[in-house]
Amino acid sequence: MAFLSDALARVKPSPTIAVSSKARELKAAGKDVISLGAGEPDFDTPDNIKEAAIKAIRDGKTKYTNVDGIPELKQAICAKFKRENNLDYKPSQVMAAPGGKKVIFNAMVATLNPGDEVVIPAPYWVSYPDIVLLAGGTCVFAEAGIGTKFKLSPETLEAAITPRTKWVIFNHPSNPTGAAYTRDELKALTDVLLRHPQVWVLSDDMYEHLVYDGFKFTTPAEVEPKLYDRTLTVNGVSKAYAMTGWRIGYCGGPEALIKAMTTLQSQTTSNPTSISQWASVEALNGTQDFLPVRAENFKQRRDLIVSLLNDAEGITCPTPEGAFYVFPSCAGLIGKKTPGGKVLENDEDVVTALLEDEGVAVVHGAAFGLSPYFRISYATSAKELEEAGRRIQRFCASLK
Repeated sequence: MAFLSDALARVKPSPTIAVSSKARELKAAGKDVISLGAGEPDFDTPDNIKEAAIKAIRDGKTKYTNVDGIPELKQAICAKFKRENNLDYKPSQVMAAPGGKKVIFNAMVATLNPGDEVVIPAPYWVSYPDIVLLAGGTCVFAEAGIGTKFKLSPETLEAAITPRTKWVIFNHPSNPTGAAYTRDELKALTDVLLRHPQVWVLSDDMYEHLVYDGFKFTTPAEVEPKLYDRTLTVNGVSKAYAMTGWRIGYCGGPEALIKAMTTLQSQTTSNPTSISQWASVEALNGTQDFLPVRAENFKQRRDLIVSLLNDAEGITCPTPEGAFYVFPSCAGLIGKKTPGGKVLENDEDVVTALLEDEGVAVVHGAAFGLSPYFRISYATSAKELEEAGRRIQRFCASLK
């Protein structure tokens, strides 16, 4: 359509949202569908956080706020970074935004010029490339496949960096794989970045609290303090506190970058929702006792779905360190035929047939930049995961 901008042609709708929408449509039409596509916890927002929001409404805290967040939230963000990540930020070095995605959008639009490159490890969260492209940058994908447990190697990172590289986007625990880096693994990557002083690091730590089996989370600027002045550390309340719909992300970084991002936000969304900000103050400052309890619940679900998937013919599923996703290989299914005679030529064919034949909605690996895989979100009940696993096993057994 000639009326639309050229910039819009560089982006596409989110595949994960598309899968969830398709599953809802099928359910509404009466089909028995188990949706494992959505990336949000099935737990409810804790009551103390809800009560803080209700109090904010009753107290009339419903007006515009500072563009980058109320002072109380910025102080809570600074305290969180110091308490949990050993990172010292002043309030002028942090900001809140309407979701982590908006933080990343602000950073890319505020810094990228045509020709600037952004290294993105693949598989990646589906929005990273589109945000970079919309901001006018160029994506350089650095593959981290199943052979390295979906972790980027120092050699692959080094090979991806050029004189035009401005950012490396780093995400762990990972969406879509759940892979998380040990401190030593992270140090090997930061050693590479120290050799390239023009490269900045965007560390997306959204799944920080969802790690299992005693794993110790660390973040790049914590592991290598020499990168502090060129690192933007991104986080939010969505995943750990089951607050996806509240839309609050936040970040810490160099003051000049935060100021530029705030200027951009002032002319796009303005401030994040005032009520959500007050709820987030309570989330960050209030009790954290429920976090390990919920993490243990997720671990049990992870172990369940990994076991079920590895018992399915043609599927191989590594055990991830964190998040609430698994990213199994379906290479053993490619080239086989469904009972209806459809040849499965790629991972998109696999997930389409799985939805049509068994009513299980997952997201194909190509959407995340790596095939032939698919992503399952295990942020659902054990009962549904068991049923989904049985259906996947039945689907795989039906192929010829």
